[in-house]
Amino acid sequence: MCAVVTDEFLQFSLRQGNDLITPWPSMDFAGLLAGDRWCLCAARWLQAYEAGVAPKVRLEATHERALDIIPLATLEAFAAE
Repeated sequence: MCAVVTDEFLQFSLRQGNDLITPWPSMDFAGLLAGDRWCLCAARWLQAYEAGVAPKVRLEATHERALDIIPLATLEAFAAE
């Protein structure tokens, strides 16, 4: 899923043990800021949704298999423009 990350999502992800904020130059990773786009697995997005911090998603850049675990109506409600 292509997510448009928010500060709330980034902090949630950090609490889950996935630090997407801190730059990691040796891996050519600058760290993410709110508004950046990032690829998420559907399960992580659903976890964030259930925690109330799901980011918006770019539907046109999200694989249809996301629908295996997330209803279309839910994804449409979080569609980024």
